[in-house]
Amino acid sequence: MLTIVKRLVTVIPTLIGVVIVTFLLTRVLPGDPAVYFAGPAATPQSIAEIRKSLGLDRPLPDQFAHYVNDLVHGNFGNSLSTGRPVATEISSRLPASAELTLSGLILAIVIAVPLGIFAAVKQGSWIDHLCRVIATAGVSLPVFFTGLLLVYIFYFNLGWSPAPIGRLDAFATAPPDITGFYLIDSLITGNFETFRASLSQLILPAVTLAVFSLAPITRMTRASMLAILASEFIRTARASGLNDRTVILTYAFRNAMLPVVTTLGMVFSFLLGANVLVEKVFAWPGIGSYAVEALLQSDFAPVQGFVLTMAVLYVALNLMIDMLYGVIDPRVRLEA
Repeated sequence: MLTIVKRLVTVIPTLIGVVIVTFLLTRVLPGDPAVYFAGPAATPQSIAEIRKSLGLDRPLPDQFAHYVNDLVHGNFGNSLSTGRPVATEISSRLPASAELTLSGLILAIVIAVPLGIFAAVKQGSWIDHLCRVIATAGVSLPVFFTGLLLVYIFYFNLGWSPAPIGRLDAFATAPPDITGFYLIDSLITGNFETFRASLSQLILPAVTLAVFSLAPITRMTRASMLAILASEFIRTARASGLNDRTVILTYAFRNAMLPVVTTLGMVFSFLLGANVLVEKVFAWPGIGSYAVEALLQSDFAPVQGFVLTMAVLYVALNLMIDMLYGVIDPRVRLEA
């Protein structure tokens, strides 16, 4: 518990830096919100009135003090394009982004970890070569290109996938909002038709993110397993008569998990950024597409709320990884 408290204290300067940098960046971005919302036929007087109503005519220190005061009270401001509070918009869209990101990451783990283990155990075999091909393809293909290619093949040519128009097609209804995850909510309420519809919409964007994250997970699993399999204690375990399954899964893989878990944390943070492109390709109503639309309209508040949300998620993810280290290797807890 003390270690967790210490970690939380150390992330406070990071969050403060994110708040400052985000505020300054949104103020130097090209475009003027007052000009955008006044319209092309607006007069300089009307633009000045809108700028005053938005508080953009005040000095930057005053704007920053007002912004920090709102954050302390849990107020991210209102979106100028929708008129709704940014906190409400983010909370309603975050489950969609989380469902997509977690689905892609889980799919990548299910494929990459066994593939990395087999590639290390069967070094030089066809599985090892397949691992290298997948790693190369995952690094080389941009995530938006992969998404467009999957849409072209499985929707446009083959017709196996539904139209990329969001979380549900036009004929399905959303399940009751329990967790915000359509797959879970539809199963809880027994609505299997909605579950099928939401799963069919989720497959292609999840596969797109999985392809993007396969390469680092596979390569790290393979490299970590190769280093552990060459260790003295593995040779001792085999000399003691233990079968290969026990040696590989019980002894080798558990000791190889720490760098893999670290890689999973980095991959998850990368996926949060890649989500922006995937959501635009598949018209996914997540916070990434929301932030892009706000950025194009010079709407500062949603962009600031998006960056702060991503920063908090990243900090929480690193804290979970630190806790998981102690579960995997008790020596980490003792050193802490």
